[in-house]
Amino acid sequence: MSLKIFFIEKSIPFNASDLDSPSIGGAEKALINITNELSKNSNLLIKVFNLNNDKQYFNKVEWNNINKINKDHNPDCLIAFSDANLLSLMNAKKKILWSHSVQPIEKFIRKNQLLPFLKNKPLVILEGKYHFQKRSFLTSLFGKKIIKLAVDYDFINSKVDKDFLPVKNAIFTTRSDRNLDILIDSWKEIKLKSENSNLLINPPFKITEYHKQLGIKVRSKGTKSDLINDLLNSRVMLVPGHKGEVFCLAAEEARELCLPIVTMGIGSLYERVEHNVTGFIAKNKDEFIDYSTKILNDDKLYMKIKNNLFKMRNKRSYKNVIKDLLEIINYYS
Repeated sequence: MSLKIFFIEKSIPFNASDLDSPSIGGAEKALINITNELSKNSNLLIKVFNLNNDKQYFNKVEWNNINKINKDHNPDCLIAFSDANLLSLMNAKKKILWSHSVQPIEKFIRKNQLLPFLKNKPLVILEGKYHFQKRSFLTSLFGKKIIKLAVDYDFINSKVDKDFLPVKNAIFTTRSDRNLDILIDSWKEIKLKSENSNLLINPPFKITEYHKQLGIKVRSKGTKSDLINDLLNSRVMLVPGHKGEVFCLAAEEARELCLPIVTMGIGSLYERVEHNVTGFIAKNKDEFIDYSTKILNDDKLYMKIKNNLFKMRNKRSYKNVIKDLLEIINYYS
């Protein structure tokens, strides 16, 4: 008899056909990749309930509208993304709350999640050490485990020329509210020390004439292949980090494509970089500027770090994510 694992979430309308869409975020990508990978196991029955309009099948996974839940939906394991209230919509032998954000206890209470959390007694899945440390005792009362995410297979399968020396492009591909202001302020100094360098950032961002003089350009969000191409043709990812960043998929995508990263290690960013091996973790803004300038200007330093990254490629995929998840489900069932 198949083990029934159902997922429930309520963010935006999407399904597995949207994996390459620039309109979905890291949590949505994670759900698609997780369910796609689980569907390869013939002993599992996988269903998703979200804001998807109609019942549809992708890779043997049934995607349903959340309003179509009925009393016959009784999975062995119910995994809710982000919202403990969703756990009350079904009966299940095991319930899991998968968190994608730092959620202080006062916000947890304000979002009316405390009572359903206490009622459903879920295990909480978190995405890294920083995330684990930030989760309060009360909101992880029934246990908490770490499962690190992975990048889409398109990043893993992309060809990387380890001898290619790109032009002096720096790139920032996470959200603009994740301390882009710190980066742009730092870039003023970086540009003075690396005159031929440009900085590519994600939209939306209003470029002024002053930004143009600094070599700041807004990249087209475009397709996933456009993103991969921009990363492969950049020399460094500059990403200060942010206290709300619990994994930073953008940094993991850059790492998989052998792009060195300079960060201030805020939030989970210190987990994405091994200092002086895969990039640099700056202790302050001055160090951030200094490390960024060095990797833009020093070809030998860039190639050394790129070679280190090349040796580390393909170490984690969604096969590993699913292995970790099934071990947790089987242990706690």
